[in-house]
Amino acid sequence: MSEMSLLRTEGLAKHFGGVAAVDSVDFGVNAGEIMGLVGPNGSGKTTVLNMLSGFLKPDGGKVWFDGREVTHLSTVQLARLGLLRMFQMTRVFTRISSFDNLLVAGMGMGLTEKEAGLRAGALLEELTLTPVQYLDAGSLSGGQRKLLEFGMCFIEPPRIALLDEPFAAVHPVMRETMADFIRRRNTQGQTFILVSHDMPIVVDLCQRSVCMNLGKVIAVGPTRAVLESTPVIEAYLGSSSHV
Repeated sequence: MSEMSLLRTEGLAKHFGGVAAVDSVDFGVNAGEIMGLVGPNGSGKTTVLNMLSGFLKPDGGKVWFDGREVTHLSTVQLARLGLLRMFQMTRVFTRISSFDNLLVAGMGMGLTEKEAGLRAGALLEELTLTPVQYLDAGSLSGGQRKLLEFGMCFIEPPRIALLDEPFAAVHPVMRETMADFIRRRNTQGQTFILVSHDMPIVVDLCQRSVCMNLGKVIAVGPTRAVLESTPVIEAYLGSSSHV
């Protein structure tokens, strides 16, 4: 693991009722890379994201971000440092328009209303949401809401974006819009951690991957090599998940 990692964990641990959901997890993410976080259902991936983003406090271990220990910072403090996450269950304000969702997100990150409005317009265009920008977010399709959440996450581009199953149950056309958005941002230097069961997309997008099983890291390295390694194949074959 590089000493120059933008984000790294040391011995990260979380227990629920005596069960180790995350058990001494170490990994690093370098600036400008898309790192995959993969593994069977119940392997601890979302729990790791919850700890990295401040939604859960670790029972042990440390998180370092840009050379600073951030283990016990709040979600708001972490967001202000540039560590933002998207949830598996989409979180948008359903009773206001798509445009206003972006406006609220931008002003919440400290932008002026004018600046937030300009960025919102550009993001709506980039995410193919301009035709629905004035509809209440609750009336959008699941895929459109997911794209809107992408926009809210990037109205003030984070240092690291933590994406939890962004492609799940999304129409293939919107999935490709999302993947293109990630590729474009990555070429501009954006760093991502991507949790996904969509292995073709993980192989396509992620230069490196970390695979977890039963709360532990079982493989780290170039994505294809990780997915073809014996421990990873055995972990998937031994679970109810499908690669």
